Amino acid sequence: MNRKSYSPDFKARVALEALKGLKTLNELAREYEVHPTQLRKWKRQLQEEAPHLFAQGPSTDQQADEALKAQLYQQIGQLKVELDWVKKKLPSSTEMKRRLVDPTHPSLSLRRQCSLLGLARSSFYYTPAQASEEDLVLMRLLDEEYTRHPFYGSRKMVTYLHDQGYPVNRKRVQRLMRQMGLAGVAPGPQTSRPQPAHKIYPYLLRGVTIDRCDHVWSTDITYVRLRHGFMYLVAILDWYSRYVLAWQLSNTLDTTFCLEALDQALVGGCPTIFNTDQGAQFTSEAFTNRLEKAHIAISMDGRGRALDNIFIERLWRSLKYEDIYLKDYATVPQLYEGLTDYFHFYNQERPHQALDYRVPQEVYHAGRIHLN
Repeated sequence: MNRKSYSPDFKARVALEALKGLKTLNELAREYEVHPTQLRKWKRQLQEEAPHLFAQGPSTDQQADEALKAQLYQQIGQLKVELDWVKKKLPSSTEMKRRLVDPTHPSLSLRRQCSLLGLARSSFYYTPAQASEEDLVLMRLLDEEYTRHPFYGSRKMVTYLHDQGYPVNRKRVQRLMRQMGLAGVAPGPQTSRPQPAHKIYPYLLRGVTIDRCDHVWSTDITYVRLRHGFMYLVAILDWYSRYVLAWQLSNTLDTTFCLEALDQALVGGCPTIFNTDQGAQFTSEAFTNRLEKAHIAISMDGRGRALDNIFIERLWRSLKYEDIYLKDYATVPQLYEGLTDYFHFYNQERPHQALDYRVPQEVYHAGRIHLN
């Protein structure tokens, strides 16, 4: 089988769509007919290479070429306008565009026809394997069971799925759990896989009494299902008040959306201690350096000890039972709107027994005023 190749323009366009986070990887894979694994790779490459584009100004040779480029742009400008106008009149679906391609045309090659139609040549030739509907069903079941029993590892999950009528093997369950970012809390070989090159910080909260707002913040990532795919959600929580300070969504498990949530939270305050697990997103230099520059002590859970971060685990449980599982969101925009409403409800309307039935926003802001 011939190896597929994609044009740089196509890769950039698809990577930008993935970076926007408005669709799941499964939705983008179906739309552009590219495997989700390839989408993850292109998104990561775009995130890593983007800063280098602005690292330095144009070289002398580049400046010398500007006049020639301007002349060429002027010559092709009108043609581009005309082509853009034609493309707007073309059907939007890939299937309809595919039907317009004429492989027997005497003068226009397939490459040129696909370019004029705004159709990736790979889309004309190939339909890749998609994440199966059965995998999505299994991931929904795994998510629900893990929410109920976070101490279940892959072996118990295999037994659970067998009881539900899905005779899957352990390797498949392990693959799906890795993709979802799940690991049983019981210590075992390779239950947590931080980046080996990243520094691991000690757990600082054992025996510590949390007695004020902004004493300890913590963060975590959870899998959020959709009808035809899934997203990842990160949130930052103040331990004392249970107040959700910031949250972000992403269609891949990268560091960028975690940094965005951190920056959002730090606008309003600064904790004494920041607690995370040992995931590669939180042990990355970009994340830890940002905390150290703000003079925040970094605490990390022990490997395989999700209950070291128990408060945010309770947040995930409440979110999924009170919102995600009930509403069964279909698209990313619907999920984003629903999460916005839920976190407003959680912070400002939902009373907590541990807070003497006050709401987190009231406790957090009262604590901030008292400290000031």
